[in-house]
Amino acid sequence: MRLLAAALIAALAPLASVSSALAAPEQAPVIAEVAGAPITGARIRPEHLALGDSFASGLGAGSESGACKRSQAAHPVLWAARLNSSLSFQACTGASTADIAGQVAAGVNSETSSVTLTVGGNDAGFTEVMTTCTTGTDSSCARRVAAAEQFIRAELPARLDAAYAAVRARTPAPVAVVGYPRLFEEGFCLLGPSTARRAAVNRATDLIVATTAARARAAGFSFVDVRPAFRGHGVCGGSPWVNGISLPITRSYHPNRAGQQAYAAALRAALLPAG
Repeated sequence: MRLLAAALIAALAPLASVSSALAAPEQAPVIAEVAGAPITGARIRPEHLALGDSFASGLGAGSESGACKRSQAAHPVLWAARLNSSLSFQACTGASTADIAGQVAAGVNSETSSVTLTVGGNDAGFTEVMTTCTTGTDSSCARRVAAAEQFIRAELPARLDAAYAAVRARTPAPVAVVGYPRLFEEGFCLLGPSTARRAAVNRATDLIVATTAARARAAGFSFVDVRPAFRGHGVCGGSPWVNGISLPITRSYHPNRAGQQAYAAALRAALLPAG
């Protein structure tokens, strides 16, 4: 367990402390594989702009590349294909609300017709929460979750407001803020954290989702809650769409390929008319 704790702390900590230079958008992130085939020449209209952190970049889904760990299995890629749009893929592993202004500045243009955004978990210290609640005791997990919840209540709303304002200042396109899934199922789990620790993490997730939803709606944005789609598919479930402890360790506690597909399905159900 000490070796596991050391590995988690060494590998996951950089996700929370990543510098603005890393979390800032890389250049040339306009994806040219939107329907599985290369695209050459001028951009295709319209264009989808994907902003946010590792849950939007696709870390954990496989085939990640670059410093931002963007995956071609990520839900923004799937969503852009569903919209028959090109994609400006700015989401970056490690990003916080402070990075959103830079992402949107780098990715927006006159062809931007839709935006998705997932952010807030790194601000609230969820990397530290997951490390503590995986390798620590029930009491240490409870303390770390309580600190995250206090931050979410006291400081995160203003940070979200600033990030959302930065997006709206750059584009009139419709924006969908996409939430986080509950990471754990709460029944019997042979190898996962204790029931108390899993419940604490899920409670913090519910709080950040509620906070994010409220601030998104106040900004005039849509909010897509993915928790119903993931119900029964968290870590310790029979068919998990979230990675447990994985190699490389940075993929741990992120949606896998099926989870990213569930994100795209939730977007479709929430934003596209039936039929």
